Amino acid sequence: MDFDLSQEQQMLLDSIEKFVAKDYDFETRRQLANSALGFGLANWEKFAELGWLSLPFDERHGGFGGSTIDVMILAEAFGKALVTEPFVPTVVLGGRLIELLGNSPQQSDLLPQLIAGKLQLALAYSEAAAGSNPASVTTHAVPNGDEYILDGEKLMVLNGHAADYLLVTARSSGGKRDLRGIEIFAVDARSEGVTRRTYPTVDGLRAADIRFDEVRVPATQRLGDPDENLGTLERVIDEAIIAFGAEAVGVMEVLYKTTVEYAKNREQFGSPLGKFQALQHRMVDMFMAHEQSKSLLYMAALRSQEGGNVAKRAASALKVQISKAGRLIGQEAIQLHGGMGMTEELNVGYYFKRLAAIDSLFGSRDYHLERYAGLDPNES
Repeated sequence: MDFDLSQEQQMLLDSIEKFVAKDYDFETRRQLANSALGFGLANWEKFAELGWLSLPFDERHGGFGGSTIDVMILAEAFGKALVTEPFVPTVVLGGRLIELLGNSPQQSDLLPQLIAGKLQLALAYSEAAAGSNPASVTTHAVPNGDEYILDGEKLMVLNGHAADYLLVTARSSGGKRDLRGIEIFAVDARSEGVTRRTYPTVDGLRAADIRFDEVRVPATQRLGDPDENLGTLERVIDEAIIAFGAEAVGVMEVLYKTTVEYAKNREQFGSPLGKFQALQHRMVDMFMAHEQSKSLLYMAALRSQEGGNVAKRAASALKVQISKAGRLIGQEAIQLHGGMGMTEELNVGYYFKRLAAIDSLFGSRDYHLERYAGLDPNES
């Protein structure tokens, strides 16, 4: 199978690497993460100018018409620099839902603003006691004339603190875990009754718990069909798993290479650490875990274009591998650097925390093992 980048993909990668080298050194990244917003608005505008925000969208919506593989290339490069800007929450989770479920007026209103860097989005779907199941929805949407009344609470909303619009799941019919009856609304985050509680995540980024108290949402902001929305929601979450998986692969590469370089130069008992065979074996394990993760990433990105259960199983397989490999590589990097590994002055701890944060998103390893085993690859 040919994994060589096309000319356009190589140009995309070159543009990202040039941006990172010029504008995103480690100290700059740390300052952005410690700011009130947690990322740079000037950088977000730069992303728009470079065309990155248009990457996964169809050309008829003003997009680049890129694939999951194109997003993978960008996300992996972002991972190597620990980019804090909310590309996946806004573009992949929010933007793709609007593209797939929105009607023409909704797409024409929101997508051009997103692509121009003028709009931030967030997907609000996770709830207390929901576990990893996106079908577990207790937030209620009650029709009231030409609008809906929303009541409920969403937890751990990525980019929820900065989003202009929230893509909110709510139940209009059925029980708590029914597969049908799930509405999705594009809710103006400034609406009366919306309360956001923002907090830093373990990796220094931002998320929010969001409360909806009798929030009035125009029916024109309703996306898709409540009896069909779950399948599209799962598809977009799987695309986000691949994007965050690519970011994790980029993080792993930096960690294992940094650790190998450190072992070559740090001396103990009169010899470089890299000369000790036991440590060599551990660094080989790190290298192999990264290579296995990268192979599964490529497989998941390719399978995602096929759709159906094949794509779902590939995304779950990637999630399990990223969880396993991320823990191994992160812990080994910390241990082999000794006490320095968790200091503020060294970037290793920041990369480790980012892997931990990615591991916590979109379901546990056990959930995805069960999902993988329960999906028939012959069913679409």
